[in-house]
Amino acid sequence: MFDSREKIALFIDGANLYAASRSLAFDIDYKKLLLAFQRRGYLLRAYYYTALIEDQEYSSIRPLIDWLDYNGYRVVTKPAKEFTDATGRRKVKGNMDIELTVDAMDLVETVDHFVIFSGDGDFRPLVEALQRRGRKVSVVSTLSTQPPMIADDLRRQADHFIDLVSLKAEIGRSAAEREARLARRAEAMPESEGDEY
Repeated sequence: MFDSREKIALFIDGANLYAASRSLAFDIDYKKLLLAFQRRGYLLRAYYYTALIEDQEYSSIRPLIDWLDYNGYRVVTKPAKEFTDATGRRKVKGNMDIELTVDAMDLVETVDHFVIFSGDGDFRPLVEALQRRGRKVSVVSTLSTQPPMIADDLRRQADHFIDLVSLKAEIGRSAAEREARLARRAEAMPESEGDEY
């Protein structure tokens, strides 16, 4: 699936990957994730995309964003939009599809193998466009949840589908690491804040 001579770039849809790993009951260690793909080829870039709610005094995702920014990831953010739906519930919208797509197309002449961490079917046309330009595309998501978190047409379009479950031992936090991290976070933040990432 991977050739050690390939130039690889990772494109992580943060919200989508978080939802998939959470549904599989494991936390991703982003340092291990970088190392895992550095072993597979020449890792050129690793992008992480997420929307942020700007007016919040404390965002539980901010420590992760800061860590990624200083540890080898290119973090791409934009303000999330808040609105109230027809039933009166507060909703947050922060789609990063366009930003991810533009960045991927900008690298089409440089990257051999694109790895997209998302199950969002909206990325199928991007995968097809990259393939038309002779690039290999792997998609990381999961079929191991009910319902599956990957759109069927995206999985069929990709050159390779990697189930997130198969990466758990390689990129997941151990139970001890997770407990220690949760304890540190509980000490560092007010009780009203939850564990969001």
